[in-house]
Amino acid sequence: MGMIEIGMGSVQTWECDYMDHLNVQHYVARASEALAGLATALGIGPKYGREHGVSLTALDHHIRFLRELRPGAPFVFIGGILEVRRDTLKLYQEMRNTQTGEVAASFVTEAALLDRTASARHALPADVAKRAEVLRATLPDYAAPKGIDFSAPRTAPTWDEAERLGLMLIQQGVVNAAECDGQGFMTTRAYMGRVSDGIPNLIARTGGADRARKAGIGGAALEYRFVYRAVPREGDVLALRSGIKALNGKTIVWVHWLFDRESGTAVATAEAVGVNFDLVARKAVDISDTARREMQRYLVPALSA
Repeated sequence: MGMIEIGMGSVQTWECDYMDHLNVQHYVARASEALAGLATALGIGPKYGREHGVSLTALDHHIRFLRELRPGAPFVFIGGILEVRRDTLKLYQEMRNTQTGEVAASFVTEAALLDRTASARHALPADVAKRAEVLRATLPDYAAPKGIDFSAPRTAPTWDEAERLGLMLIQQGVVNAAECDGQGFMTTRAYMGRVSDGIPNLIARTGGADRARKAGIGGAALEYRFVYRAVPREGDVLALRSGIKALNGKTIVWVHWLFDRESGTAVATAEAVGVNFDLVARKAVDISDTARREMQRYLVPALSA
């Protein structure tokens, strides 16, 4: 059978940002919804989860944003299984524009049945491997890592390390009910939402906000690697610290570390490849010499996700 349809919908205006396209956190939100469809096909869907006190949860995401989706665009998710282990699955999803058939985004997800109360992984049921064989997928070239290293993630950073490296504080706030599921745990979407919410502060702190606005330039993400290290709860205080790992021809490699502010422990780490984006031509443009000189001051080559 191979990959199957696991989700479908259309882009809502409220899911779009000032760039007038689907915001990165809502790509993740829609992928998370579709993941439940794939879990159901494997026999470990929401009903199984409620019965056993577990849920299929992303541990590690590699995301490629291949084409923008604008308000009203219809989309469909298809998905399949890349690998089955004792207590983890490697899954593949892609989001396609229903009208054009073009792939808008791809998601490679390391996932596990997670008992959130104990933060422990549960072994997969015996019949999952058999069901997975029917849904076997092959990773296409356009979904493979391009600008990000996808080796084993680094050890979790600490707040003190962020201080030592001089990472900028770009977002801080309490986890609210809208960011959480019915049990009061923060959703996968909300991790990316924290990054999205902090980007304007990051741009302002690196001196590019006024210049970009006058030139009609915004920004767009091409690729992300997100490692989810803990599941915050409603009421927790989170703080996001960020820096530039590399400046290439057209791309900027950012690193984001999200901390529980009380304990100082990392709840997630992310690495992202971004570009400057012409808001009229709807395409990536070179980093100007002025912008490059300013951003050089914020380079921290020691960074990794």
